Amino acid sequence: MISFRHVLVAVLCLAWILPGLIGHDPWKPDEAYTFGVVYQVLKGGSWIVPALAGETFLTEPPLFHLTAAASAKLFSWLLPLHDAARLSSGFYMALTFLFCGLAGRELNGERYGTLAALLLLGCFGLVLRSHQLINDIATLCGFMIGYYGLALALRRPLAGGLWLGTGLGIVFMTQGLLEAGILAVIAAALPLARAWRCREYGLALAVGLVVAVPWIVLWPALLYAQSPALFEEWVWASNIARLLGGRPEAGLMYYLRILPWYAWPVWPIAAWTLWRARTTGFDKPAVVLPVFGFVITLAMLSAVSDVRELYALPLLIPLTLLATPAADTLRRGAANAWYWFSVMGFSFFVIVAWFYWTGLELGVPARLHAHLHRMQPGYEPGLRALPFLLAAAYTLAWFGVLIGFRRGPERPVFTWATGITTIWALLAILFIGWVDTGKSYRSMVASLQQALPGKYDCISSKDLGEPQRAMLHYFADIVTYREEVKERRRKCDLLLVQGHPRYEVPPRGSWRKLWEGGRPGDKDERYRLYRRTAR
Repeated sequence: MISFRHVLVAVLCLAWILPGLIGHDPWKPDEAYTFGVVYQVLKGGSWIVPALAGETFLTEPPLFHLTAAASAKLFSWLLPLHDAARLSSGFYMALTFLFCGLAGRELNGERYGTLAALLLLGCFGLVLRSHQLINDIATLCGFMIGYYGLALALRRPLAGGLWLGTGLGIVFMTQGLLEAGILAVIAAALPLARAWRCREYGLALAVGLVVAVPWIVLWPALLYAQSPALFEEWVWASNIARLLGGRPEAGLMYYLRILPWYAWPVWPIAAWTLWRARTTGFDKPAVVLPVFGFVITLAMLSAVSDVRELYALPLLIPLTLLATPAADTLRRGAANAWYWFSVMGFSFFVIVAWFYWTGLELGVPARLHAHLHRMQPGYEPGLRALPFLLAAAYTLAWFGVLIGFRRGPERPVFTWATGITTIWALLAILFIGWVDTGKSYRSMVASLQQALPGKYDCISSKDLGEPQRAMLHYFADIVTYREEVKERRRKCDLLLVQGHPRYEVPPRGSWRKLWEGGRPGDKDERYRLYRRTAR
């Protein structure tokens, strides 16, 4: 039965999800190249063989790209294509919170579902990434659905197997074999615990396997039918090669080093759950499932050759589920400290955000105004009514929660989640345009487009990154022929080179520079356009 508390938490999740999804161009690196693939699909490209700016791009399977393309089509009448596509990330995050609540309730009881969703919402590491147009958000959703299936399998094996297989399929179709393998290993290892050593769980695994097979087989089979060589390239380059050359000890230390801030505040509460389990027992499903999930995920992520904070997103799920049963049983001193830290800390940052906004948009104080505009030259300040009113509404809601929320065991969790939501909303609403001025490639591409000659054969490129190629294609319909790719090389009359602002390395041969530019305030990237001259 849906209660007022469920509605309140759902509204809070929605208030957390929406800010930041619209109002800015795709940002380098992950958003730009992801949207580049989505844009290629929208332009009529094949979803079986994903491509970016005219070149095959088989880094990830295509489920998220298809979802984002569908979202872009559906909302293109209302929003720019990139904003419309980014709404798909909000869709996957809504599902993630829903299934997090379902998993928390299944493992701990009715009232713990909302607690689980609020704890996940409050994680520092989730805030920025979950509002970006990236595959990893759909992968996180797949993991969360899989965890719910594992939790449900003991009570309802058919439904549990259905959700487990669906989650496994989503993970595979958004990332590939390794991430799907993590969820599969967790499922296979759980019978080591007594609670999952039963006939019901065996049935759930069988159902999960049957459900997962179409997800795992369909796209690879279509890819192989179209090009066995591309299939082999995907299996090797995007899956097997990631496991080669990795240093598990280095990866382990990397993730352990970032988790204290990335998984704050759930990791100390999860540790409290383990401390309490000394007396209540470690064999409860609410402890076993997240512990197995965390250890296996951490070990397998550490074995991969490349490590990034982005890849740590799946670690938030088991830590959140492990923290859920202890979140409302903290000792009074710890609960009061958390509550007052949230009140004082977030209230301070609310005031700071408005102070910086007055400096940015209203010019008061003048020194702050000048400093902010030196950081992002090209930004046009001014009072904008809608962002101001939205940010004011979030601010009033924050102080309303502080005044109106009654004292109780859930108050620290709800206050923290509301504070995170408020600060993120203020940043995303008040400062998104300022940040976008420096991160967007729109002005750079427009400047380049104006410098192009009236007639030319084609444009070659050198050292041009995937995000840049994607944005050139999107903003100006420019597709370059990269010199680094043997099959793409052409003797073009124009050459675009990406380099450093301070150092120019002219291309060999007879070339004349037509244009030079970059993003406003960018001190790392410079782009130079050359034209071939007759000898």
